[in-house]
Amino acid sequence: MLQSFDPATGGLVWEGETAGAEAVTTALAKARAAFPGWAALPVSERIAAAERFRAVLEDRKEAIAETISRETGKPRWEGLAEAGSMIGKVGISITAQAERAGEKRSAMPFGEAVLRHRPHGVMAVLGPFNFPGHLPNGHIVPALIAGNTVVFKPSEMTPATGQAMADAWAEAGLPEGVFQIVHGARETGEALVAGDIDGLLFTGSAGAGAHFRRVFADRPDVILALELGGNNPLVAWDGDVEEAASVVVQSAFVTTGQRCSCARRLIVPEGRFGTALVEAVAAVAGRLTIGAWDETPEPYIGSLISAAAAASARDRVDALVQKGARVIVPFTGIEGRSDAFVTPAMLDVTGVSVPDEEIFAPVLQVTRVPDFDAAMRAANHTRFGLSAGLISADDALWDRFLLESRAGVVNRNRPTTGAAGSMPFGGLGDSGNHRPSAYYAADYCAYPMASFEAASAAGNKGALDGKMR
Repeated sequence: MLQSFDPATGGLVWEGETAGAEAVTTALAKARAAFPGWAALPVSERIAAAERFRAVLEDRKEAIAETISRETGKPRWEGLAEAGSMIGKVGISITAQAERAGEKRSAMPFGEAVLRHRPHGVMAVLGPFNFPGHLPNGHIVPALIAGNTVVFKPSEMTPATGQAMADAWAEAGLPEGVFQIVHGARETGEALVAGDIDGLLFTGSAGAGAHFRRVFADRPDVILALELGGNNPLVAWDGDVEEAASVVVQSAFVTTGQRCSCARRLIVPEGRFGTALVEAVAAVAGRLTIGAWDETPEPYIGSLISAAAAASARDRVDALVQKGARVIVPFTGIEGRSDAFVTPAMLDVTGVSVPDEEIFAPVLQVTRVPDFDAAMRAANHTRFGLSAGLISADDALWDRFLLESRAGVVNRNRPTTGAAGSMPFGGLGDSGNHRPSAYYAADYCAYPMASFEAASAAGNKGALDGKMR
């Protein structure tokens, strides 16, 4: 039996049966059997199904938002924002499919050249806990529109949100086997990955992504789309200190630091501006409201996903301090609340050799540098490459930052977490495998098929005239 709990209260949110290896195999077989019929439908009919799904989400938006917030600990405003993103993903995916994976025809002397896109087959989708609706939805919707069938395993920490999505697709009236959900933890995921699939669409940790790269090294026929974590730099160089501090706080501490695009490393210049900014960020961090998802007034941040996640993050922070990091703002629990609640933290790691690892919590590491050359070296000193940001009014510095940054999302004077579904989202290095999601999900959900076509074979024989004995 699988259960999920409200991290703020410990209350039970959902329970249901776990899918074993046999159940996963059965689901994959149903998806395989359903694929030819679904793929053969006109794309307009698949789009109509997605639009019915969108209508169900709109009708159930409040309930889905509450499920997301209860299961993750996010404040209500964030749950509503995520439910809204799920709804918006349908229209974006329809537009992206037409633009990036549609059909194009060109007249030729013999007839025409035609570019089509065909679905891969059965797609396995593994969802994360931090955006349990929005992120898997960003794989599932374009995959189904393209003509694939889908077997979805939500995170074992957020099964209620996954089930709410499955119920919405069922209400939309998909043919049997086109979309299925399997609940469970590692064993369920392993059975799904090892099964008869044509693609794995995954959002999660860099460690899991590296594991999947190894697993599929000898299965090149399986499409692998990885959206992973990041140790993201934010270089804050000049400007209004209070405005810059706001950008830093929104980059580092939103969603209790549980976004893969959160800034983990703040790089500032030595001297007056850097010192003033660090002090301003610390002051704002100390004033942020923290609370349960349904409290009034609404908190800015909620709990971490679990007490275990908080304990793990605390161990990582303690290890940094033991290496020589200086505490600017301590990382603590909150008296009278569950152990999943933590306060935002800041550590000065200037001159300290720290691991190039993502701490999935509201923990910001500060590095002070003498010049912009050193700032760029520090920013790029990572095996990750998801997001990066620059706070500066200097256009020349921005041009250089754009040129030298190795990241898939690079923002100026905006939070590193700022992203739009109408643009690609993904990274390089240990942050992904050059298959960004969001608008570009259409690319990995279908493959191009190029054709030369003529109404008859007439005219081909002439190409051989005089060239045969």
